[in-house]
Amino acid sequence: MSNVLRIAIVDPDDTSRGALKSTLLGLDTVWLEAECSRYAFFSDVATQTNPDVGLVNLDGDPEAGVQLVESLTQTHPEMAVLVSSSSTDGSLILRTMRAGAKEFLTHPVRPEELAAALHRIARGKFGSSISGGSGGCKVIAVAGATGGVGSTSLAVNLGCALASNPENSVVLVDLDLAVGDADVFLDTIPEYTLSDVAQNVSRLDFTLLKRSLTKHSSGLYLLPRPVALEDGRHISTDDMQRMFGLLKATFTHLIIDTSKSFTRLDMFAMEMATDILMVTQLDLPCLRNVVRLMMAFGETEGLKEKLRVVVNRVGHGAGQISIRKAQDTLGHEVYWQLPNDYRVMVEVRNNGVPLIEQAPKAMITQSIAQLAAALSGDDALASEQEMPSKKTSWLGLWPGGKSSKSGDVATAD
Repeated sequence: MSNVLRIAIVDPDDTSRGALKSTLLGLDTVWLEAECSRYAFFSDVATQTNPDVGLVNLDGDPEAGVQLVESLTQTHPEMAVLVSSSSTDGSLILRTMRAGAKEFLTHPVRPEELAAALHRIARGKFGSSISGGSGGCKVIAVAGATGGVGSTSLAVNLGCALASNPENSVVLVDLDLAVGDADVFLDTIPEYTLSDVAQNVSRLDFTLLKRSLTKHSSGLYLLPRPVALEDGRHISTDDMQRMFGLLKATFTHLIIDTSKSFTRLDMFAMEMATDILMVTQLDLPCLRNVVRLMMAFGETEGLKEKLRVVVNRVGHGAGQISIRKAQDTLGHEVYWQLPNDYRVMVEVRNNGVPLIEQAPKAMITQSIAQLAAALSGDDALASEQEMPSKKTSWLGLWPGGKSSKSGDVATAD
């Protein structure tokens, strides 16, 4: 994405610098390019990394900090300089602004104040905002109530559907570190894996990151699970936070195919997700697992509210629980229904070709496009699917016009 602000910070205090880094990592389209603990070295850091924004905390030495701001303004005129300080002394603020600082932020810096300052800088640099709104990255975590319900095939084909829109740039991360197989669905042999990127993310920029990903013919980028089982054990949540931050700053859509173990990395991914698609089937074991998972999600603030229940393989057999009964059991609305088409999905899986290429006119393929549109907020496109005839009662529409959305997909893990 061209409107990402690359930032370098200098702050002699480790604690405040760490807090500032955490704030920056929480902003979608901001990339922390470099950090420095000494004013004397920051000019060299700026020369080597050429950031869009230099953020200087004056608290370590106000005099040296103001001199640095003045020097940066002269030697790096293309770089916007932001200043933070716990001091609210008017003379210090005036001297800093006269030295060339674009913004003065009171320390500790609040996220909304930093976002607003960066918004003003981005508007001047790119003519648009970098924070919030449609410009942010949509993060979709896809999870399964149990193995074999179709979560991986949904994640892969949803990613390909989103990538078919030239306005989107989409990456799929396979977070099933043990037995993930998203690469098999796309018939690719990746050169780099999740562990490679996580361990080297501090050295990557946007160009190197994309070179580390595998690009499919559909336009979807893939970051697959590690090759060796032991490699996944060395990936920490800190690694994931920085890696996801860079991916969010680079792509419009980030899809995460989680494992069925709901590890700390899976839960971390769901906490940072915009939407969580919980894939289940209309049988008692699956529905019971969804209930258990929703109870667990309720213990983390904001997690349950992002949950979208996706019922897969509707119409698979006469013994299935009805949609209405499933909703009563879950105590939660069904967001999307996915019709069963096992034959097509077996062909897709065995050939390593996504639905959008293997069967572009199939109902399943159209359903994925509708789901992608709904998740992207395009309600008009999402509602274009023809209403089914009475013979297609497998859609299980709600009575009285109150229905779960059914731009529906059938998938197989």
